Amino acid sequence: MSDYPPSHHLLAGKTVVVTAAAGTGIGFATAKRCKEEGAEVLVSDAHERRLRATAELLGVPGVVCDVTDQASVDGLFNTSLAELGRIDVLVNNAGLGGTVELTEMTDEQWAKVIDVTLTGTFRCTRAALQVMAPAGRGVIINNASVLGWRAQAGQAHYSAAKAGVMALTRSAALEAAPRGVRVNAVSPSLAMHPFLSKVMSTEALEQLAAQEAFGRPAEPWEVANVIVFLASDYSSYMTGEVVSVSSQHP
Repeated sequence: MSDYPPSHHLLAGKTVVVTAAAGTGIGFATAKRCKEEGAEVLVSDAHERRLRATAELLGVPGVVCDVTDQASVDGLFNTSLAELGRIDVLVNNAGLGGTVELTEMTDEQWAKVIDVTLTGTFRCTRAALQVMAPAGRGVIINNASVLGWRAQAGQAHYSAAKAGVMALTRSAALEAAPRGVRVNAVSPSLAMHPFLSKVMSTEALEQLAAQEAFGRPAEPWEVANVIVFLASDYSSYMTGEVVSVSSQHP
């Protein structure tokens, strides 16, 4: 495995808001890497206790936000502006998965995954553009998935939601470009963190890891590194792109 990289101050002077940042997954790793790269960071999550612990650990403000509720999203952006003064970067990390065969999937299971993963990303993207467009600058980075491109049994709702995130990213990018705002996405294959074991079996995770070229899943910070790149001025000409963070065999 690669060594944890040192900071190169890629985000010095920038402000960053990260959704679903509590816990040990990609959101937390992204918030940590952004702070290490010099950004002023605010984290949000729907889980108040875990969010409070994360905010204290990172030494950053935290705002409880349920991305399925518009009033909660409005509160997140109002508080972020009050705390940070402006929002330079938004990382839309909130998502919900689960494994269930399509024939057994209920309307409620389908709707919940779509609401959190796709519609939640839409709500936060809309709110961010309403702030960034008048300022004439900003970056939005969405967390998609390779399942938006390829199939996996038991993941119809999640795959559909992540494919929607990819399409939303491209459409939002075209609308935002004339206003100086870039919109991109990352598409991880398999980033290992404890939450995955709650929604997928050990056997399934081991099988997916074996399909990776390196024979292991990504560490969350390895995905976060790509998010940092997209948030930085080093990706200034990139918009509407979905960047695969994957080592899978062809």
